[in-house]
Amino acid sequence: MSANGYRDYYKVLGLERGADADAIKRSFRKLARQHHPDVNPGDAAAEARFKEISEAYEVLSDPDKRRKYEQFGQYWSQMGGGGAPGVDVDFSRYGNFDDFINDLLGRFGGAAGPGGFAGAPGGFGFSGGFPAGFGGGFTPGTGRASGAQLDAEATITITFADAFRGCERTLAVNEERVQVRVPAGVKNGSRLRLKGKGNLQPGTGRRGDLYLNLTLQEHPVWKLEGDQLRADLPLSLDELALGGDIRVITPDGDATVQVPPGVPLGRSLRLKGKGWPQKDGRGDLLLTLTLALPDTYSQQERKLLEQLRDARSTDPRREWRKAAIL
Repeated sequence: MSANGYRDYYKVLGLERGADADAIKRSFRKLARQHHPDVNPGDAAAEARFKEISEAYEVLSDPDKRRKYEQFGQYWSQMGGGGAPGVDVDFSRYGNFDDFINDLLGRFGGAAGPGGFAGAPGGFGFSGGFPAGFGGGFTPGTGRASGAQLDAEATITITFADAFRGCERTLAVNEERVQVRVPAGVKNGSRLRLKGKGNLQPGTGRRGDLYLNLTLQEHPVWKLEGDQLRADLPLSLDELALGGDIRVITPDGDATVQVPPGVPLGRSLRLKGKGWPQKDGRGDLLLTLTLALPDTYSQQERKLLEQLRDARSTDPRREWRKAAIL
């Protein structure tokens, strides 16, 4: 990271600026697997590198975020509504980069909303937290408050990894830095209550509560459906036909699953205790089997496929042909 807080996300992923979406995804998967904390237990440098890689992927894999990043550089995340063409900044005025961000949000209304956000009487403003996890930090939220309504709410976006593992973030609320603990296993729509951190009623000193509505960013592999954590497991043609022990990645690191020979596509394998955090432990992880065919075959592969075709003993469309007759 440079002295002004700017990360060159392309350099982080080892890419040129014009890299396409597939190149970004390939680079992320390679580097994330190499630096994952579970692969490097106790290695603080690897964990920091993993967080940096994940942050870069979070931005460059999102077309809108990538466009803003390329247009505005280090100020991209503050340009929520299309932004300004440039910002003249004297960093000597600020004690640290967080102070600069808070000032920038106030100048461009980044967190402003109806009823007293971003410095209005009795209101509160949000700043991004310290980057962590998959790009970490809260994104500026929106909220509402009015007259006698002391309670307020805001929508906060967190990464899939932070929702899975839990995290702590810092918010700026009424010029006060508030530490927020997000427990492991939260889901889309989960709600956190910060008691006594809402709107302040002038003249009385009464203050309401602040409610944070959580939104989870999508993940390229893992999907959460209700309480069930799922992922597709790509298999080659020979793995699907012959079965065997297959090395897979889980949220906890590498694992081995046994694929039965001739298992139908779409069948799911269950890994007990490897799923989403629950109140009483961990749920299960379901891996749905899919067929991953290569774009091209080697000469030897084509020869073997031709031999397989010549030796095939069944007609794959026999039953289909019978049922298709009208």
